[in-house]
Amino acid sequence: MASKESLEKMKGRQEYRNLWHTDLLSTASADFPFCCLSFWCGPCISYHLRKRALYNDMSRYVCCAGYIPCSGKCGERKCPELCLCTEVVLCFGNSVASTRWLLQDEFNIQTTKCDNCIICCMIGLQQLACIFSIVAMCVGGDELGDAAQILNCLADAVYLTVCACMQTQHKIEMDKRDGKFGQPSVMAVPAVQQMSRINQPIPPAAGYPPPAYGQAYAYGPPQGANPPPGYPPQGAYPPPGYPPQGAYPPPGYPPRS
Repeated sequence: MASKESLEKMKGRQEYRNLWHTDLLSTASADFPFCCLSFWCGPCISYHLRKRALYNDMSRYVCCAGYIPCSGKCGERKCPELCLCTEVVLCFGNSVASTRWLLQDEFNIQTTKCDNCIICCMIGLQQLACIFSIVAMCVGGDELGDAAQILNCLADAVYLTVCACMQTQHKIEMDKRDGKFGQPSVMAVPAVQQMSRINQPIPPAAGYPPPAYGQAYAYGPPQGANPPPGYPPQGAYPPPGYPPQGAYPPPGYPPRS
């Protein structure tokens, strides 16, 4: 059941859209002292990072973060610190990978193609060194044995280097999670204001009340509406002296033929 769940998580991890704060190629330049410390003291750093990934709550600890079939069956609840020490010493590679998967599932972080290429090259080099060692044991010969030994040393150096970069990547991501980078104070550009008739305030009605919704405007006041005070004005229409007496029609109009 655990292996099936792990496969489902691995498939779901391909749909993640977030990225690591620092990729594997940039970890050495991003935090060189911690990368060197991870190279020489890998198990100690793995212990520290796993505990930090669990928010220093060891009651949440499960062997290999629950990504292997024996997770939860090793007595982690009784003594999680001892179990974690055993994990980082005996299963160092799994401890680093489990912390990585734990952070990826928490923050929906995908693994880039470049990171996948580096990890695959590391695993392929280890397998190639293992094959050369088996061939050297079966065939014999000093030259083949020396070549296998050199290849094993090269594979171990690449393995430790990639694990150190991965742990530095995890540390930087948790620094970001814990707010150690600080919040950048960037002033946001105000939104563009657009003129729209819909957004303009409706002026108050003067005189007659506005018609009801769906009612057409009519000439003059609507039915049942009271005219405003002082309307119509008394004696103001027609004006005095209009029409003038004797001024219309004009003299000589219409003309006689």
